[in-house]
Formats: sequence, structure tokens, C-alpha cells
Amino acid sequence: QVQLVESGGGLVQSGGSLRLSCTASGFTLDHYDIGWFRQAPGKEREGISCISSSGGNSYYANSVKGRFTISRDNAKNTVYLQMNSLGPEDTAVYYCARGGPTGCAGYGSSFDSWGQGTQVTVSS
Repeated sequence: QVQLVESGGGLVQSGGSLRLSCTASGFTLDHYDIGWFRQAPGKEREGISCISSSGGNSYYANSVKGRFTISRDNAKNTVYLQMNSLGPEDTAVYYCARGGPTGCAGYGSSFDSWGQGTQVTVSS
């Protein structure tokens, strides 16, 4: 059974940092690109970062570029999202997802398996 489980969310003050983890099971992680998405209340889901299967390529939305870093440890079946300089605008539920045939080049709907999400709340 394919499963992705996010962890590491929580409440942090503005300017603080968090590291999210996405632990995979039921499939071979190093065969897939993995993306991070977020959804704030009343807003559409936003793709914020993606990493290629080997870890050699990573992509960021403009909204997080320079503040967030995606990485992966395939031996631990885990993808990470290091988030620095957090602001209230980063408050959202964060999801990781497995890339489909187009991998990081695809849109959110092409990602075929999703975690349950982890809440990140940044206080001002």
C-alpha cells in the first residue's frame, strides 16, 4: 500500500524555522519525484517545491525561493522541507505527494499519491 506521511509541523513565531518530513512506504522512493504543496484556508493549493528522484534537481515557487530547501534521503525513504524565515503568509496545511509520469514537470493533479498533511502555523 502506497503511503506518504508528513510530520514536523507546528506553531512557530515569525522568523522561525521548521523542518517537515515526508516518509514514504509501499513503493520505491528513489523511482519518483516528490513534491511539497500547501493550502491555506480559503486559498487554492499551491505547489511550492519539488525534487527529482535522484535529488539532483530541485524546484521552488517564487513565494518560497531562498527560504525553503527541499532534500531527500532515499535510504531513509524520506523527503525533507527545511523552512526558514517563516512568516504568517506561510501558515497552511503542508502536503507531500508522489510525482506521476511527468514528475516535477507536472501539475498538482498529476501527482498520484498524497499524504494527509501537517499543519504549519506562523504567529506574527
